[in-house]
Amino acid sequence: MIISITQGALGLASGALVGFSLGLIGGGGSILAVPLMVYVVGVSEPHVAIGTSAIAVAANAAINLSNHARGGTVVWSCALPFAAAGIIGASVGSTLGKMVDGQKLLALFALVMLVIAALMLKNRARVGVPDVTMNRSNLPAILGLGLATGTVSGFFGIGGGFLIVPALMLATSMPILNAVSSSLVAVTAFGLTTAANYAWSGLVSWGLAALFVAGGIVGGLIGTRSAKSLSERRGALNIVFAIVIIAVAIYMLLRNLSSF
Repeated sequence: MIISITQGALGLASGALVGFSLGLIGGGGSILAVPLMVYVVGVSEPHVAIGTSAIAVAANAAINLSNHARGGTVVWSCALPFAAAGIIGASVGSTLGKMVDGQKLLALFALVMLVIAALMLKNRARVGVPDVTMNRSNLPAILGLGLATGTVSGFFGIGGGFLIVPALMLATSMPILNAVSSSLVAVTAFGLTTAANYAWSGLVSWGLAALFVAGGIVGGLIGTRSAKSLSERRGALNIVFAIVIIAVAIYMLLRNLSSF
């Protein structure tokens, strides 16, 4: 794919928005990256947009993970086994996703987003259990939900933060700030797994991915600082998380429902 100057500028700006989202809510990277690539930057093939966004989101998630890790909010004992189980699911899901029509994939993606947003709003006032760790009682839930979210993330070609954050909270009862931080371990792992599968099929624009990553570095720093501030206000981070998902989901549905 040949990138014009205008597309390059839009790619940088879009990457900054993606990085901000990942730093702020640990998700929304691919939720934003895929539609931004298709409707703003102008990538005509949905599968190329999905494969490229997986590369960009994985890289931005890794950068944002380092920012959160320095703040001591990553629960590594839960995040690592969750991600390990999810890698298996992402490998299977991404293979299945390439077999589905791109426009239908985007519409299904939007419907899943609306369900997750509703669940986040329903549980917005939940505080969570501080200092949670992996133990014998929560390990099955961590592994099971990790496998499930990895499969869905791979199928839709996304990092899956909007799935991983509520899944970690459900499995371990950790506070949302810890879930946001810890989710970036899995977002990085799932994104790289999905990206490798799409790259194998030649469905990645490497130049555009690089621009998204460059813009995401700046956006991620701002997002991480904003997350810490919002987490001090009960339910605020959950509400922001849900609003972002709902807005993008409605837009994607309006653009893709005709594919059914």
